[in-house]
Amino acid sequence: MPRPGASLLSYRASIPLSNHTLARLAELIRTRRAERRSRWRKLDPARQALLVLAHLRNGDTYARLAGGFAIGTATAWRYIREAVDLLAVLADDVHAAVERASRLAYTILDGTLIPIDRLADERPYYSGKHKQHGMNVQLLADPVGRLVWASPALPGATHDVTAARTVGLVGALTSAGVKTFADKGYQGAGGTIRTPFKRHRHRPWLSRAQRDVNRAHARIRAIGERAVATLKSWKVLTKLRCCPHRATALVQAILVLQLVEDGRYPR
Repeated sequence: MPRPGASLLSYRASIPLSNHTLARLAELIRTRRAERRSRWRKLDPARQALLVLAHLRNGDTYARLAGGFAIGTATAWRYIREAVDLLAVLADDVHAAVERASRLAYTILDGTLIPIDRLADERPYYSGKHKQHGMNVQLLADPVGRLVWASPALPGATHDVTAARTVGLVGALTSAGVKTFADKGYQGAGGTIRTPFKRHRHRPWLSRAQRDVNRAHARIRAIGERAVATLKSWKVLTKLRCCPHRATALVQAILVLQLVEDGRYPR
């Protein structure tokens, strides 16, 4: 923190997103203001959209954004929360997402953990797999690794296959007949979920054919890691410092923005 009376230094920073994404978000904010007949605000819709993208993509804090945009910290928080909620309601539910996925040759299912600060009731959020606290998010990717859908966030202690069932993803994919490749964490999911062969006490060794299948399976699943990397490129998800219950809105808002950025937003 600078000492009292000291001036703040400022600098220009870039956001690795297109003008199309900025314009789409600004139009959404402008429409919302018109519907609510909002009075004059400190930032116009385009500046508010820029503020939101700087927070979500670059991970800039409310305090830094408040200084950069010459507004109060509470105002920055309010503007960002408003835009995130506007975007989140536009995200597809699981059935709409699977309907789009049914047009693909196959999909790739993977889970990721969004780290969070520790909580008083920490046990439901502690992931034994990742050895940290967080929120479990299930991701669906297309055959080239592009993000198709991100699920609502569940406490980090939730196992991947349990999370996929809880959000209705396994049932929806099976009902639609969408062939889906997943890792060993989804063993037992059934339906159209394809997982690699796994050794156990009744099958201590895999045959050569099974090992060949596993290698081919791994090559396909590796492509799905691109969807995880795409989601994690939004730096606000590096570590959430807000209420874990806000994780779902943030992830769904980012999903919509990423689809807009890729030119694949269906509406």
